Amino acid sequence: MRKLILVAFVEPVSEGAVFPRTDWPLHITLVRFDVGTPAGADARPALSGSASDAVTEQVAALAAPHAEAALGARLTVGSDAGFGRNASVPVSLIEPQPDLQNLHGQLVGAVGSLGGKILTPAHTLSGYRPHVSHHGDKRLNPGNAVVLDRIALVDMAPDGDRTVRRVLRLWSRN
Repeated sequence: MRKLILVAFVEPVSEGAVFPRTDWPLHITLVRFDVGTPAGADARPALSGSASDAVTEQVAALAAPHAEAALGARLTVGSDAGFGRNASVPVSLIEPQPDLQNLHGQLVGAVGSLGGKILTPAHTLSGYRPHVSHHGDKRLNPGNAVVLDRIALVDMAPDGDRTVRRVLRLWSRN
């Protein structure tokens, strides 16, 4: 099973970028999921630094039209909140926005069409609450404007290493 996530970065990133799991660039999670290797495909993980395995290609092909259509959407940062156990994870909520909600729904559908398992089903579709987690001093503030201009497919355990993340595909507005 591949552990993948589709996100909208609000900080600059590049395709192929690798970063520690504890130090993500600021982002909005769109959908996190596990997905198996397609029937008849090579089940071995991609070579180090390579993003050209069958699972990545399928997910990217299904996500691309939705990601590209959503680029340029304008978002507004709402109030702060606490997520997780005992509301201990500080986040900045993103105000409801139809383009973002549609993108989330379309990506959930794409993941489902591949037989992917969404890890937090209660937090999808009508339960989706887009937000940006704070990372130390890095955060967004209420009222900030954000443009949806970097959407990415990220591997949560590249080459089996769960301590880092790798940007596999990046759709961006130039």
